[in-house]
Amino acid sequence: MQQTMARFRQVASIMNSSFLNKTEVIRLMIISAIAGEHLVLIGPPGTAKSALIRNFSQLLGAVYFEYLLTRFTEPNELFGPVDIRVFREGTYQRRVEGMLPTAEIVFLDEVFKSNSAILNALLTLLNERRFANGSQLLRVPLLSLYGASNEVPADDALEAIYDRFLLRVYSDNLDSYHFHGLIEKGIAQEVAKLHAQAGAAQTQPLLSGQALRELHGALPGYLNFSPEFISKYKALTFQIRNEGVSISDRRVIKLLKLFAASAIFDGRTSPDESDFFILKHIWNNLDQRDILKDIIDPVLDRFYQANPQVARKSGPGARLEDLIQEVRLIEEVLSSGEQLSDIQLFSQLKNLNDIKTALAQLHSPAAAEIQQRVDRMLQALFDSSKFI
Repeated sequence: MQQTMARFRQVASIMNSSFLNKTEVIRLMIISAIAGEHLVLIGPPGTAKSALIRNFSQLLGAVYFEYLLTRFTEPNELFGPVDIRVFREGTYQRRVEGMLPTAEIVFLDEVFKSNSAILNALLTLLNERRFANGSQLLRVPLLSLYGASNEVPADDALEAIYDRFLLRVYSDNLDSYHFHGLIEKGIAQEVAKLHAQAGAAQTQPLLSGQALRELHGALPGYLNFSPEFISKYKALTFQIRNEGVSISDRRVIKLLKLFAASAIFDGRTSPDESDFFILKHIWNNLDQRDILKDIIDPVLDRFYQANPQVARKSGPGARLEDLIQEVRLIEEVLSSGEQLSDIQLFSQLKNLNDIKTALAQLHSPAAAEIQQRVDRMLQALFDSSKFI
């Protein structure tokens, strides 16, 4: 277990060095794999959803299957073609070798665009790890399935498949203060792609499907929760429901596996309140993200204030020097004397509010000092005639 977790932490380190401000997303992907649950990344195109999942699969080294779904995708593209030889003998059976039913880690891009024939087969496969191949009911080796989508499904017919994704993680474009880091990491990734196309050595996996399977076998021993933890979980569950965020009893139970997986990843024998950050990612629509954040963030803040030695799960979203540089740029624009349009001013207001939020997450005296500077700039903007 210790060796496997050390490898997982190495996976997280490598991915965090490649992707900017995706620390929490990467952690959620890892604990989903540890718990054997499914996760969907939702967000606009070009926000690294596919790249994150592909990089993760390369580092795991498990048997991998990937496919881009459309409404015209046919079942044989995912589950294998009909075996003509046995069909002539009167038996309907698919040739599943190398297809989704034989994979351990699966990535389905635009997962909510599939048709009903595929959705119905996926429901049983995701929940029960079984696949009906003609008259045979096969047990599949699936460990975790990762989906990606540009939008939350709105069709009621997709509700069942959406519910199978225990975690819904939003991936957005980066803020302005991340721009220089984005360019730096983006160039590094493009260089790596060019080297790969030229035949350079591929990424070496750090784990295997067998290691993950052994980990799943050990997971039941970690599903022990203190009465205090369960009491706080109960209170949060009903508070979330009272705010209009639907969470089924089935998901309430399955989330316990993720809390345990988060603790295991950190080297703890049991979960604590810091693991409740997972609950910020159980929304059903994008409007619920802020509701969950308002419920969970105060719980996390109280825990970290009482336990300052514990590192926050997501880590800071930006470097202080990047934020300072962005503040200076905004100051130069506002003090230049150039007449700015309403749109330009509102854009600077948004940038300053984003910076203020990022500074608050750094929890340092230097960040607090810059935050006061930002507050003065915001007040000056509001006091200007433009906003009267």
